[in-house]
Amino acid sequence: MAFAVPASTWENGFRQPATGHPWVFDNGEDGVNDDPDAYVTPPSKEIVTSDAHNDLGINVIRTWPSLYDGTNSPHGPPSWWKPSEQVDVLISGAGPSGLAVAASLARQGVTFRIVDKSDGPLAAGRADGVQPRFLETIAMWGLAPEVHEEGPLIERTAIYKDGEKLLFDRSHQSDSRYRGLHIITQGQIERIYVRDLARHKAIVERRSVLSEYTIQNENDAPYPIHATIKNELTGATQTVQAKFLVGSDGAASMIRKGLDIPFDGVSTGIYWGIMDCLYITDYPHAWVFGSVISSKHGGCVIIPRENGYIRLYTQLDLSMTGPLAASRQARDPMFNEAGGKIDVHSITPEEVLEQANRIFSPYKLKFGAPLSWFAIWKISERVARSYSSPDNRVHLVGDAAHVHSVMGAFGLNASILDAANLAWKLGLAAKGKAKTDVLLPTYNGERRQHAVRVIEVSGTYLRFVCGSDLYVPDLRNIEALNRQTPKGDISYVTDGNASNGHAANGDKSNGHSTNGHSTNGQGVNNDFYKDNSPAKRLNGDQSKEEQRKADLEFLGTFFKTNGQFLLGVDCPYGPSIIRPQITDSVTRPINVKSGVRAPNTRVCFGTGETGYLYDKLAGAARFHIVVFGSSLSGRRVLSNLRSFVDAIRDPEGFYNRFGGAELFNIVLVTKLLPFELDTIAPTARELIGLLRDEGAQIVFDDRAPDEDAHTTWGANHATGGVAVIRPDLWVAMTAFPDEMAAVKDYFAGFLL
Repeated sequence: MAFAVPASTWENGFRQPATGHPWVFDNGEDGVNDDPDAYVTPPSKEIVTSDAHNDLGINVIRTWPSLYDGTNSPHGPPSWWKPSEQVDVLISGAGPSGLAVAASLARQGVTFRIVDKSDGPLAAGRADGVQPRFLETIAMWGLAPEVHEEGPLIERTAIYKDGEKLLFDRSHQSDSRYRGLHIITQGQIERIYVRDLARHKAIVERRSVLSEYTIQNENDAPYPIHATIKNELTGATQTVQAKFLVGSDGAASMIRKGLDIPFDGVSTGIYWGIMDCLYITDYPHAWVFGSVISSKHGGCVIIPRENGYIRLYTQLDLSMTGPLAASRQARDPMFNEAGGKIDVHSITPEEVLEQANRIFSPYKLKFGAPLSWFAIWKISERVARSYSSPDNRVHLVGDAAHVHSVMGAFGLNASILDAANLAWKLGLAAKGKAKTDVLLPTYNGERRQHAVRVIEVSGTYLRFVCGSDLYVPDLRNIEALNRQTPKGDISYVTDGNASNGHAANGDKSNGHSTNGHSTNGQGVNNDFYKDNSPAKRLNGDQSKEEQRKADLEFLGTFFKTNGQFLLGVDCPYGPSIIRPQITDSVTRPINVKSGVRAPNTRVCFGTGETGYLYDKLAGAARFHIVVFGSSLSGRRVLSNLRSFVDAIRDPEGFYNRFGGAELFNIVLVTKLLPFELDTIAPTARELIGLLRDEGAQIVFDDRAPDEDAHTTWGANHATGGVAVIRPDLWVAMTAFPDEMAAVKDYFAGFLL
């Protein structure tokens, strides 16, 4: 939300403007005696959202400290909050990634505490959009509707260059139910998470920091993390013991630094002036996502926001950034590494608007409202060399593990995938249900490679918009990075002067080792990366039309290569203990590969209800055993289904050995109509009954054959097929229904 929620009334059945404060309940109104036990509206306060302002006024938002500010509430923490000195997980940092880890752990019954140095949730600015995969992930936790209904849906992109339209077309198209890019402020997401945690009797410990910690692994200590939490407001300290520590403490992460993990990459020297505002303009696509590029002055990025607002990223020219680069803050090694918001007052909103007008020329922009947010931001592109400590007791998520430009909207979206990937693994390990030294290393293997590709994709697009020759850092080969800067050095740092197309380490081979431990077999997918050629900038002897042709060729190739990655749905994980190696020569019961996002097809739940397969895959730490049973009529599929049922009921089978319905969710997908369950052969009816006794859900695949679930998944109608889907909705493995011994071996590899 860019501004305070306006006073409104629904007296006529729809929203209309109102006067006063209709949210304040007056217990003594109309002569009614005060009731001391009646509801009392909590106090609110207004927060100025921007550090700088234009001449149209000052923007504020309304917030509710007793609801959002945790221990920093003026009324103190709620009476139901009972923090323990021993918890399963301690989370340092309550931005979106830390809060997402907490949301997942809360649903698993895993104890945690979460601390943050801020007064409350972010008031304005920073991340601004979520990809379909983000929404698919939080839908497992029941939170997607609050997010995707907030702001505009991005499904078009417009790119202008030197005053002329270069591209205007459909974009952000995916097979997800959530389709494109959804706009929402980071602060709104944080508030959604905070309300959710309150429902689970958890709050954020505000104005508190992790001042120090030690790891005591001797004698198999049940809580090896010994941490000191300091309240920066009162100076009070307390000791908390935990099994695991999550560092979600931002780009300048002290936890990462304490682990001596290098933050490899480049400080680009590219600065954005960022302004959230209403604009008056004659630019024809002002409320369409896209870019405006000037060959002479740089680029702007347009992100439509709620209620007609626009976030405008404007590349600052050298006359503005020169003094910034020489500033004390810019010379600080920590800031030079992490980048981010610059504390500077020498550049005004009017100057950034003037620069934007140079880039937009011949179109004009002017402010139409007070600024909702203003910031000067330096771009760094970095990835932590490891996401985990060698003993897998400490893990990094979000900006603590990776930073990059706005291009692609990856920051918030990569973070939710970090959180979802890590949290279910932490939950199982904390409960003693998984082999810590086997399962947790897959977090680093799977998630770091995603961030490296984010750097490559986002960085390539950034350089096209900004007209930069700076190379995109190659961070794939950890062994090469280790040769350049061994563990303990600050990081692989560049000065930003090398030209585009030259690799940072000159070695594109995918050797992997982290903190001295090989990551091969821990989820790294050597086929995941895609080479992105930089945009061509032709010399002055060639025509404007030739440059336009080269630009369109770049954009066509770039989006074809990275389109689904930009939406979060193209993210295959490589072989590991939780993703068995695939042999192409072996006949598979299901065509969908292991390690990829589980397709989410439409299905029928009953006579009066339809939905999506994911609707039956809710939860934070359950594996989903999806069985494709065709029409339940073929002799072989029934025989295989009988074998599956026997394995599920076997006391020594994977289902009963590793947790039953608490850990496994069985879904049978049938090519039947709901009423046909009463007419199928007795053998099939018996099997359905036995599956239901084990808590299985039955869904009906009644769509046309060219769009049904069996076709989407490539399921074998003659034999049936089983897909094991991980808690974070990636395909773990597939098997024929009579191959449950292989499934048992799979789970025995990492579960206890």
